[in-house]
Amino acid sequence: MEELLKDFEVPPKNSSEAALRRWRKLVTIVRNPRRRFRMIANLEKRSEAEQQKLKIKEKIRVALIVQKAALQFIDAAGPPDYKITDEVRQANFGIEPDELASIVHGHDIKRLKSHGGVDGIAEKVTVSLDEGVCSENVSTRQRIYGFNRYTEKPPRNFWMFVWDALQDLTLIILMICAVISIGVGLATEGWPKGMYDGAGILLSIILVVLVTAISDYRQSLQFRDLDREKKKISVQVTRDGRRQQVSIYDLVVGDVVHLGIGDQVPADGLYISGYGVQIDESSLSGETDPVDIYEQKPFLLSGTKVRDGSAKMLVTAVGMRTEWGKLMETLNEGGEDETPLQVKLNGVATIIGKIGLTFAVLTFLVLTVRFLIEKALHNEFTKWSSTDALTLLDYFAIAVTIITGTLTTNHMVVNKMWICEKISNIGGNENKNIDELEIHESVFSILLRSIFLNSSAEVVKDENGKNSILGTPTETALLEFGLLLSADLDAYRRQFKILKVEPFNSDRKKMSVLVALPEGRIQAFCKGAPEIVLRMCEKVVDSSGEVVLLSEERVRDITEDINGFASDALRTLCVAVKDVGETFNENGIPDSGYTLIAAFGIKDPVRPGVKEAVQTCLAAGITVRMVTGDNINTAKAIAKECGILTAEENAIEGPEFSSKSPDEMKDIIPNIQVMARSKPSDKLNFVTNLRNMFGEVVAVTGDGTNDAPALRQSDIGLAMGIAGTEVAKENADVIVMDDNFATIVNVAKWGRAVYINIQKFVQFQLTVNVVALIINFVSACISGSAPLTAVQLLWVNMIMDTLGALALATEPPNDALMKRPPVPRGASFITKPMWRNIIGQSIYQLIVLGVLNFDGKQLLRLTGSDATTVLNTVIFNSFVFCQVFNEINSREIEKINIFRGMFSSWIFLGVMASTVAFQVVIVEFLGTFASTVPLSWQLWLLCILIGSVSLIVGVIVKCIPVERAAVKPKHHDGYDALPSGPELA
Repeated sequence: MEELLKDFEVPPKNSSEAALRRWRKLVTIVRNPRRRFRMIANLEKRSEAEQQKLKIKEKIRVALIVQKAALQFIDAAGPPDYKITDEVRQANFGIEPDELASIVHGHDIKRLKSHGGVDGIAEKVTVSLDEGVCSENVSTRQRIYGFNRYTEKPPRNFWMFVWDALQDLTLIILMICAVISIGVGLATEGWPKGMYDGAGILLSIILVVLVTAISDYRQSLQFRDLDREKKKISVQVTRDGRRQQVSIYDLVVGDVVHLGIGDQVPADGLYISGYGVQIDESSLSGETDPVDIYEQKPFLLSGTKVRDGSAKMLVTAVGMRTEWGKLMETLNEGGEDETPLQVKLNGVATIIGKIGLTFAVLTFLVLTVRFLIEKALHNEFTKWSSTDALTLLDYFAIAVTIITGTLTTNHMVVNKMWICEKISNIGGNENKNIDELEIHESVFSILLRSIFLNSSAEVVKDENGKNSILGTPTETALLEFGLLLSADLDAYRRQFKILKVEPFNSDRKKMSVLVALPEGRIQAFCKGAPEIVLRMCEKVVDSSGEVVLLSEERVRDITEDINGFASDALRTLCVAVKDVGETFNENGIPDSGYTLIAAFGIKDPVRPGVKEAVQTCLAAGITVRMVTGDNINTAKAIAKECGILTAEENAIEGPEFSSKSPDEMKDIIPNIQVMARSKPSDKLNFVTNLRNMFGEVVAVTGDGTNDAPALRQSDIGLAMGIAGTEVAKENADVIVMDDNFATIVNVAKWGRAVYINIQKFVQFQLTVNVVALIINFVSACISGSAPLTAVQLLWVNMIMDTLGALALATEPPNDALMKRPPVPRGASFITKPMWRNIIGQSIYQLIVLGVLNFDGKQLLRLTGSDATTVLNTVIFNSFVFCQVFNEINSREIEKINIFRGMFSSWIFLGVMASTVAFQVVIVEFLGTFASTVPLSWQLWLLCILIGSVSLIVGVIVKCIPVERAAVKPKHHDGYDALPSGPELA
């Protein structure tokens, strides 16, 4: 099977279009392509989206490079003359929606200036850049300028899924056969007897279609809810004079939006103010080079990402008036790439389909040839009746039916502070004063400036007037500490003017700001990683509050104290100041000559249950490695607390790792448990080598923009739903809504459950297929008739397909799953234990059903005119009960105890009960349609007994040893080998 499936392989991520098209071409026999491929990418629509991107890219290029001449060339009539409509004027706005939108996506700086620049536009959309939009007129803005929503495909209703289910080739052929059967039957046997065969097939088809459609429709509703949750994006805006979070869908023209690193620009807009803003427009234009945004180049396009810096933006166009909206309308049809498992399952289905078709054609030919030979032997070859046509039609119908911040809480507080050569234990959130902290007044003033002015965090009031802080966890902790010192944040920020800001990013590992003092002097403030800031410092504030030279001895003492913070699992950073003088250097903020003010130890408590979750991962054969930008001592302390680090030598710093040669990396990578002070390139390098050198299946968690390359490169990228940036989420495969590592363990558990449940279902389905194909084909060859009719096979098909999937593929995960070894990359999907079970059960069922088929009348002492019908009913009933009990067998592929957890799975029990109940109804009451007759209680007991023996056969078969991959006795991370042998039972 694996040899046949070798062409059904695609890379786990970022598959080329050629690879996707290759496997689809191989799927030449598909019973229902409309349904089979409904969840995968539409490559034609994706191509349209790429063409749309090229058009947008060209439009932007034209606007930026040869704006005036090109626009005149494109529109010889000149720019359109927009006239303000009465509706816009009555709403107190001074600019038309289309004109406002065209200014930004056309990068029309000339038209912008004609309207008075950003301030003029703000006036025309009646908004204050300081106060923002008034909540009362949001609905008016939405009515005039539109909603920030994109045109989406309308949700599919139930009847669309019914239509999809009816596209099944098997069902179409059977419907045609049924209609012909009814027509011929009515002509020859009259009403109502002539209807029975055809009506039975039609009723079976209706039942199959309804069950399939209901299952697919419920699945679509779940995906719709999941997609709705995924699209819940909050943006920070200034409204009603205060900064607050609103849904991206509630954004309106005139909103003042706050943007930071990793944010997605939520609408088209104009740059108001900011620092060092660089925008990644690759998602829109295809250009990979970042675009600098400033006063002279203020155009921000929806859908682009903030690569660096921070800014305030005035929204000018939303929804379908943006280029991103038009692109999203196309991408809605593009779909998602299929996963390797989806491709492999399609391969299995295709192979089964080809085998089924072969047997179906052979069965039809055998039945037809035997029928013709019998006609010839009885000298009736030239005498044809409608009954003969019905017989051939039944043969055809029978033949066709056979084709079937993850470790910690991310809430930080300042726990310790080094200042004036003393260490203060902050502890708790009580208000502090100078006397308690023993800080000189002059130093205290500088400390507050460094906290309040060099910060991207903001204090905002909610609707109830309660204060809250918006910002990164580290920024929030520092600002919260400053507020505890009873200081007036607003007074500080009003008193000083910020001239220039260099925001923090993972490369710089620091944030710097230039501030103009009231007396005219300029000061630079810097905060960041201790090793970075200490290198920039030449002086330090001593115990008496005086500024002294920072000697090597003092550096060693300070470093030792900071390492002490780190060893207590505290995240460390330093703050420093420099008097620049009275001149402002436009080129940048100084990076030397600073005076060290303080060092902070910030506590980020480990989440409850993380240590247990890590141990669960280790027991499951999942190696947990911690890659962080933290100080190595902090990283070690947190890793030890979480149970990740088992030996000091298994920790390394990112720069040291990246400096190693490939051979050295190959030696050390298996033992690395902690990588500290890592840059995005270090993390990416680590992930790439784990996958390429060792063939490992790598899952990466992350929340920041810097995590995006590693998330994209990994086999499974998991982004944080709360703390994660939009860039991280976009590059991830899974979004963890509660940011908890224990939830990630749950993801792994569910992932294993889904994989194993699909294996159980495939094992069950293959067994049914093998038995149904062989019993009908052999019977046709030997006796000239098939014991299972079209209606019966349709019922079996529903048991095998829809009901089987519902019973086996929906079982919830259990803790035992996390005691199994991981599935290696490239492992066979249909394992040797599965083949053992399939072959064992198939042999048993074929023997029993074969004996009944060829010697059943004598063994059961059946006599009379209905003996054949009774025997065929017993064969059908026994076959169904074999599948019912084999469905129970399939709950465990290797373990003997198949009943564990069964009685707590209501779906499984419901499917079993429904199957048995329907079987009773079919046999006892629908004999006219299903070609069955009511059975005595003895024969019912016999059928159930024959089926139940499958359970005993399952135990015997599972005792047959099959070759298994050897389990390593000890993993490099130090945990014990996974259990094997009798305990697996």
